[in-house]
Amino acid sequence: AAFVASALPEPAAGDSIGAYRIVRRIGEGGMGQVFEALQEEPVRRRVALKLVKPGMDSREVLRRFSAERQALARMDHSSIARVFDVGATPEGRPYFAMELVDGVPITEHCDAARLSIGRRLELAVAVCRAVHHAHQKGVIHRDLKPANIMVADDGTVKLLDFGIARASNEANITQHGMLVGTVLY
Repeated sequence: AAFVASALPEPAAGDSIGAYRIVRRIGEGGMGQVFEALQEEPVRRRVALKLVKPGMDSREVLRRFSAERQALARMDHSSIARVFDVGATPEGRPYFAMELVDGVPITEHCDAARLSIGRRLELAVAVCRAVHHAHQKGVIHRDLKPANIMVADDGTVKLLDFGIARASNEANITQHGMLVGTVLY
């Protein structure tokens, strides 16, 4: 099954997945690919569509992907990207559609805008508020790094990628000695 799944072509511009038409690939992580897509019905909007990568359909990856969808669905904070929809491709690859953030990682934004220490601290406070909201909802992010903390074109901080998050009331599936997240951070 993994061999067949890995042979599936990557979605390309113009392809449809559920109610979404792919515009372009915008990112890739350990277990998923993220595409800019256009939803045309029932509302017209641009979204980020995250799919499990072909061949990455192990029980653990599917469980983590499902946990990410559940974690994001619990959130209701202006600095955490919202989930709009969930589904699966005809081949069974799970996906979810979420708020598309037009922006750059927080460190790039700070450097490009030559922000003062005070303004950088204001952004850090916004990140802390988003993380606090997640903690209040029982979700621990576990992969906070600049690439997962975007500053939108309007200056709003957006926390993304809850792919290795875990609920504080769930058993930890990370095995002893198993590394998750980004080592540098």
